[in-house]
Amino acid sequence: MAKLYLAIVLAAEVVVIGLLSFGASGFPVLLLVPILPLTLSVALLLRRVTKSPAYQIRRLSPEEIVGHRTQEKGANTSEELSHRIAERAYEIHRTLLQSPSEIQVEMCALGYRACVNDMITLTHLFKEEMRNAGPLRRLKLHAARRRATDALSGAREAMPPSALRATRQEHQ
Repeated sequence: MAKLYLAIVLAAEVVVIGLLSFGASGFPVLLLVPILPLTLSVALLLRRVTKSPAYQIRRLSPEEIVGHRTQEKGANTSEELSHRIAERAYEIHRTLLQSPSEIQVEMCALGYRACVNDMITLTHLFKEEMRNAGPLRRLKLHAARRRATDALSGAREAMPPSALRATRQEHQ
């Protein structure tokens, strides 16, 4: 949409310069020609500034964060949920293969627990979708479930033994 507005502004400037060149004989029209590239460069600079992460972070509000998080929670199909589980599990596995700090290990443990909870949801979605699925859809569902299970087991193998123990706060 911004490209459309920029094109309209540039076209309007060209028309105004053209009309001034025909209408005003004593007016130096060539002085107005640099306005076109100046307008274009200002528009490109503004776009770059507004698309920068620093600018977007300043405009971020808690309501947008909560809204984004709730939008992301609901997976429509078991394939989508499986993809999310596998993606998070691979990221946990990759992080744990490096030399992670204690905080990173704790964060990976929290992520692993979230993946396990999502795996329970995936199992329920899987059972519901299998009832009405045809043979090809069943194969896709089994492949998606296997992908999530394999990724989750890979993350579990990379997890240090003490990482998944319950904390004192969880026991209370």
